[in-house]
Amino acid sequence: MRFTKRWGRLVIMALAVTSVIAGCSKNDDNDDIIAPPTDPSSAVLSGTLNANTTLTSDKTWTLSGYVYVPAGVTLTIQPGTTIVGDVQTKGALCVERGGKIMADGTATQPIVFTSGNPAGSRAPGDWGGVCILGKARTNRSATPLIEGGLDRPYGGTDDDDNSGILRYVRVEYAGVSAFPNSEINSFTFGGVGRGTIIENVQSSYGNDDAFEFFGGTVNCKNLVSFATADDDYDFDFGYTGKVQFAVALRDPAFADPGDESNGVECDNDNPATASAPFTRPEISNMTLIGPNAASSMRFNFGNRWRRNSRFVFRNSVIMGWPKAGLSLESDSTANGYRRDTSVFRNNIVQALAEPFKSNSTMFTAEQMETKALAEGNVKLTNATDVMLTAPLTLTAPNFVPAAGSPALAGADFTGLDAFFTTTTYKGAFGTTNWLSGWTRFFAKGQ
Repeated sequence: MRFTKRWGRLVIMALAVTSVIAGCSKNDDNDDIIAPPTDPSSAVLSGTLNANTTLTSDKTWTLSGYVYVPAGVTLTIQPGTTIVGDVQTKGALCVERGGKIMADGTATQPIVFTSGNPAGSRAPGDWGGVCILGKARTNRSATPLIEGGLDRPYGGTDDDDNSGILRYVRVEYAGVSAFPNSEINSFTFGGVGRGTIIENVQSSYGNDDAFEFFGGTVNCKNLVSFATADDDYDFDFGYTGKVQFAVALRDPAFADPGDESNGVECDNDNPATASAPFTRPEISNMTLIGPNAASSMRFNFGNRWRRNSRFVFRNSVIMGWPKAGLSLESDSTANGYRRDTSVFRNNIVQALAEPFKSNSTMFTAEQMETKALAEGNVKLTNATDVMLTAPLTLTAPNFVPAAGSPALAGADFTGLDAFFTTTTYKGAFGTTNWLSGWTRFFAKGQ
């Protein structure tokens, strides 16, 4: 009897293996296309991929636990594909150094990562998120490990490193806190190089930051942060890339209960050392919209530059933030702006409390404001003075400036390089709404 059962199990296993192999095919690059038509278990990814893999759009794919794309392996995702994070195991996707992701959606067929729960019962933090690690420089003296329990190394010396493509991609309901102050964000980028393409990407209802950059040089265009809990755009550990055309919109009823939520938060490191390269993002045409109302939520600043960070922030709109539009924290950060190591020019600034705030005794808020207004920045009293079409509507926002808006003119690109598309307008939008077709705005849970 024992002999018969053993051979019976072997026969069943052999048939199962044959079935999976028969269900796989090859594309032109000889990559495995995992799409067995009748085996639902084939749509589950777990552990470490050991071969080039393509996710097809005819199935809904599930990330079970932490899924890794190691060095030498490429994960390709077809346009229109949906990937869900398993809620029980807090699924997440991590592309390691030397691995690649080719998630190249289209405006009509975006790639969607979302919660494994059905619509109506989804919640921020249902699953992990998307993490990409590269070989570009950081300001860490030793090779760092990415946070959130993923524990994979990132960074190196290749600022042109290529980790693949994220284009027309949405991530919804991500953000797992593995440990205190160690989270997976909707999008986590560690040491990602400028050879990587990140364009037309949306985070929605993330339970931590929407986009966090730990070092690296990757350049990004057309980013959307919708209703995140903590920071919309967070830069650390020597990030020196560029961002153009980015927008953030807050849900006034949702914020991080244990932190203070900002539009941009930036640190060189903690505890504010002079480690090089300094964190110095170059940003133009960003629209950062706070809740525009008094709230019990811990909403904070439109721009929060701290811990010896540097910055270039131009041609942008900051509005609706409770405490301040531009906040400089620490003498070293404030001195960077005072001495023009950091740049803040041709922006529109509005806040409920005060447009400009400084924690430095060497460069006060009054001195900040005098410098800012002399360098093309405009201070407005009310969010409605910015005259965007419908900026505070959660389910159908429209960030295009209305006729007569001060955001329609006054941009200046002097000194910015060819990565930046020259515009006449300030903020992420002129007369064209580039959100059409591929983004989704919705009530929490849906």
